[in-house]
Amino acid sequence: MALEHFRLDGHVAIVTAAGRGIGAGIATAFAEAGADVVIAARSADQLAETAAAVEAHGRHCLVVPSNLAEDGALTALSQAAFDEFGRVDTVVNNLGGTFPQPFSDVSREKFERAISFNVGTAYELTQAALPHLLNSPNGSVINIASVAGIMAGRAMSSYGTAKAAMISLTRQLGQELAPKVRVNAIAPGFIETQATELVTTSEQMRATAISNTPMRRFGLPEDIGNAALYLASPAASFVTGVLLPVHGGAEGPVLDFGTPDL
Repeated sequence: MALEHFRLDGHVAIVTAAGRGIGAGIATAFAEAGADVVIAARSADQLAETAAAVEAHGRHCLVVPSNLAEDGALTALSQAAFDEFGRVDTVVNNLGGTFPQPFSDVSREKFERAISFNVGTAYELTQAALPHLLNSPNGSVINIASVAGIMAGRAMSSYGTAKAAMISLTRQLGQELAPKVRVNAIAPGFIETQATELVTTSEQMRATAISNTPMRRFGLPEDIGNAALYLASPAASFVTGVLLPVHGGAEGPVLDFGTPDL
């Protein structure tokens, strides 16, 4: 009986930035648990790979190639999901990312762009999908934040602030959308994906990051996928407004980006 609570049969989930890495891992985990999935990203080729993984589990996958940072793209994504399936049960806001830069090099324009890309997009898609989520018996939102939002580190003024804002948004909406829609966040630590190849392919940087992680390994997209599956499933029906860190036990930044003293 307990395992049945982790099933997502009849469930429809939207996952942004799902062409690779964390997004692809979440989409695949959902499909394995019985959900149909709507995936979006800019690269149609990458989305096709994720769709194949979803369909290998016997589930339907709607592929929406799109630049989700463009005006109206997120509203269109929500509508496309509803038009295809007639329902939306979970939204995974995985779109985001900002390259580390020293504070003195981050203009106000860059800072505002980081906030918009990491938090504004999550806000917009959640709002667009809300009418559908309210009609779901298990409506939920999962925001993919970062340990940068809870750990201070150099070169992270824009990204860390944006992810901290996403965590705060999660807590606020956890209150405001209860009891019909649950809103939670995941804070990944260092996850081994194509986006982190600069570190994972450097012997020195790899060794440093792993030595600073108590579990002595990098996280994998599957680790985040499993956490998202729990939060989306009926097993987490009494969980809202929380942040779930998945960081291998790290209590601080695992890498030093070499930002010098001013």
